[in-house]
Amino acid sequence: MKATTHTVTGYGGVKLHVREAGNPDGPPLLLIHGWSQHHLSWSKQFTGALAERFRIIAPDLRGHGASDKPEGAHLYDCAAPWADDIQAIIRALSLANPLLVGWSMGAWCVMEYLSVHGEDAIAGAAIVGASVMPPGDPVVVADRPPAVRAEGMYSADQGVQLTSTIAFLRACFAAPLSKQDLALMTGFNMLVPPQVRKAARLRDMQGDAALRAMSKPVALFWGEAEKVCTRPMFEATTAALPDAAVYTYPGAGHAPFWERPEAFDADLASFADTAFAQTKEGADA
Repeated sequence: MKATTHTVTGYGGVKLHVREAGNPDGPPLLLIHGWSQHHLSWSKQFTGALAERFRIIAPDLRGHGASDKPEGAHLYDCAAPWADDIQAIIRALSLANPLLVGWSMGAWCVMEYLSVHGEDAIAGAAIVGASVMPPGDPVVVADRPPAVRAEGMYSADQGVQLTSTIAFLRACFAAPLSKQDLALMTGFNMLVPPQVRKAARLRDMQGDAALRAMSKPVALFWGEAEKVCTRPMFEATTAALPDAAVYTYPGAGHAPFWERPEAFDADLASFADTAFAQTKEGADA
């Protein structure tokens, strides 16, 4: 199945690079990558069983990848830009009730979308390696080692950036990455300017209340060897979302969709079937 790319105009006129793959007639999955990452984070979802059934949409977030990188912290440190970018993609690509799949900071973007635009235009939310706890919470800060805090990724010194980026990537995975995968991921992380990284990651997380209040299906995906979204963060999230479907992956770290792609894709497909079926039932009622 051939992949295509789109350019979508988001908040403030920012041009967003969006990749589309999979079944063009299938229900839409909007995959939103994490902090300092790239649409290629979802490479393993572009092919295989998931792509045979679903329309896969994966943007580069503002400031990331091939999308525009405007200067100014105000374009990254609040909810509106991220929320409106998601809305722009949904509208520009005529996505009918997509399932939003947010990984790490991408889950913050999902929550911010919900807080600004509500849930009416989506089928549900899949939260991967993310928590309802704000990043400044003392438990979050205390649990995160220096490699995960990755403060060197804010530095203007590229040598410091590179060293910190490599350490951060290694902390995101339970098993060592291959040399090729580490090189690829380091490369696309380095496409993100340090000032964008800082403004985006240190923003006040908004939208967790909107996620808690959702009436549409929510699912949580979590690797049991996590170092980024730690066990206390995950447990706080399952407690806050008692009706959410929960999928866990022994031996996987922060990116179970990369380390356990077959299991992750099967679980996401199962949850998506539930979410899309409920959306159809609601439309038919």
